[in-house]
This record gives sequence, structure tokens and C-alpha cells, in this order.
Amino acid sequence: MIEAVIFDLDGSMVDSMWIWRSIDIEYLGKFGIPLPENLQACIEGMSFSETAAYFKERFSLPDNLDTIKADWNRMAGDKYAHEVPVKEGVRELLNYCSAHGIKAGIATSNSRELVENVVRAHQMESCFGCIMTACEVEKGKPAPDIYLAVAKELAVAPENCLVFEDIIPGIQAGKAAGMKVCAVYDEYSTHQDEEKHRLADYYTYRFTELIEEGVLA
Repeated sequence: MIEAVIFDLDGSMVDSMWIWRSIDIEYLGKFGIPLPENLQACIEGMSFSETAAYFKERFSLPDNLDTIKADWNRMAGDKYAHEVPVKEGVRELLNYCSAHGIKAGIATSNSRELVENVVRAHQMESCFGCIMTACEVEKGKPAPDIYLAVAKELAVAPENCLVFEDIIPGIQAGKAAGMKVCAVYDEYSTHQDEEKHRLADYYTYRFTELIEEGVLA
């Protein structure tokens, strides 16, 4: 019995992964550093704060962590507010959940500023009973901390939650929390599709499929 759905943000609820490669190129370029091809794989699942710490150590950046995060929020803020669309079927799924008494939350590795930007831009604030970032828990994904924290805030047992995730560490986090997990198609993680199918309970290309197939019933 699904009593709550919990969305990862980037690549799962919204189509935003394309933004970060250009931001990383621009940001590292300020320090004369070329973008490493393996960077995204190295930081998958890390919280916003963990990623900043990783950047500072790996690239020996002179700025402190607060400055690094503030720069990223500034560079991405306008794009999240005006250029990032929600994924196909998200609104329909949220409407279905509202009509059937299913709670909804967001568990993101991104910053609170950016998640609130995109939720506000799409007028979806009232859809979510909890929005939490991985910076607010002890460990980022693939640890289950953030999903357990959102379930607790929503007052729903983990086994009655359905998680939506687009990358392997996120799927692992949801499963480690004892939740059902639906892997979400995203262009930027197609190389992981075989593993996503193996690890997750469901896989979807558009969220309305889940309503049609009775997954939430």
C-alpha cells in the first residue's frame, strides 16, 4: 500500500542535469581547470555540501565552502527558475496522489535555494508535505538517511513509500531505506539503464504510466 511518494529532484522530477555540465565548465574555467570527463560519476549522490568539499579538495580551490556553494547557487538560480521543466507526467501524478490521499515529498542532493526556486516557479509548493536536502542529514546518497528523514516527516512507514530516482546511488538509498523504488528514465543516465532496471522495483519513461498500470493503487 503506497501512502507516500518521494521524489529525487534532478533528473527525476525535473529535467535539469544538462545545466550542470555547463556550470562546471564555467566554474572550473575561472580557475584555469578543464572539466574532467569522469567528474559527474565521482559526485553522483553527494549532497550539495559534500560536492563543494569534494571540489575544494580535488581541485585545490582557494575559496571556502560557503563561497563555492554561493557561486553555484548564483550560477544555477535563474536557470532553475526559468529554464528547468518538470518531467512528463509529474503534475498528473501529483494530482492523482492528492486526489487519493497519498502524501508527497522531495529528497534532493541539491541546495534548498535551488529546489525551492524550481518548485516555486512551477507553482507546486502546496503539492509537497516535506522538502529536504541531503545537507540536512548525516550522510548523502547512497546512504538511506534522507529518505528515512522525509518518511518520518511525512509520518509514513518506509515500506509504504515509493521513491523516484534516476541514478544508481539514489536507487540504492531508497532500497536501503526499505522503500519501493521506481527508476526514472533520464538522458544523462542512460548508460546506467541496465543496472537501474536490475536494482529498482519499477522503471518509467513517463509518470502517467504508473497511474495507468495501477502501481499506486
